[in-house]
Amino acid sequence: MELHDAIMSRRSVRKFTDYHVTDEEISKLMEAAQWAQSWSNTQCWEFIIVRDKELIEKIVGTYSETNPARKGSLSASVLIAVCGKSDLPGYKNGEKSTKFDSWYMFDLGIAVQNIALTAHNLGLGTVVVGSMDQGKCAELLDVKAPYELVAIMPVGQPVEFKKEGPKRREIADFTHKERFGNK
Repeated sequence: MELHDAIMSRRSVRKFTDYHVTDEEISKLMEAAQWAQSWSNTQCWEFIIVRDKELIEKIVGTYSETNPARKGSLSASVLIAVCGKSDLPGYKNGEKSTKFDSWYMFDLGIAVQNIALTAHNLGLGTVVVGSMDQGKCAELLDVKAPYELVAIMPVGQPVEFKKEGPKRREIADFTHKERFGNK
C-alpha cells in the first residue's frame, strides 16, 4: 500500500473479528514505533503488550462509561498501552528548554501514528483510546513516574473497513500564508 493511500484510507476501528494478531504482526507495529522521529532522538516511548483477557477486562474498566471503544477493546486480541517518559523531550540537562513541558505527547503521537498506519497496511485496525482513567490504568500495569500511561490501542482485524471517513475541514480553512489569519 502506498503511504498516501494508507493515510487517506486509515480509519479508527472499534469492531474486531476473532482473528488473533500474531507476534510477528506486533513486532512490525513495534518496529514502526521504533523508527518514529522524536525530540533530540530521546525515543521517550514505552509500550506494554497486553493479551491476558482478564487484564484486558480490567483495563477496559478504566475507560469512561460512554467510551465507544469499550466493546471493541474487549474483542481485540491485543491491547497496546502507550506510555511515555515525561521528563525527556523538551528538556536539556534536566531543565525545561522550551515553553511547553509535554513534548513527550508529541513524540508519542508520532509513534502512535506509525503504529496505526502500519496496522492498516497489515490489514489490521486500531483506535487511540484516551477517554479513560489513566491513573487507574497505570496502576493496573505498574506504570510509575516519570513515566505516564497516555492511551490504549486495541488492535485486531476489523469487522469491516469503512471506506468513507468523517468530513474534514477544507485545506484553505486551516492554512495561513506568512502570518496567522492571512488566508
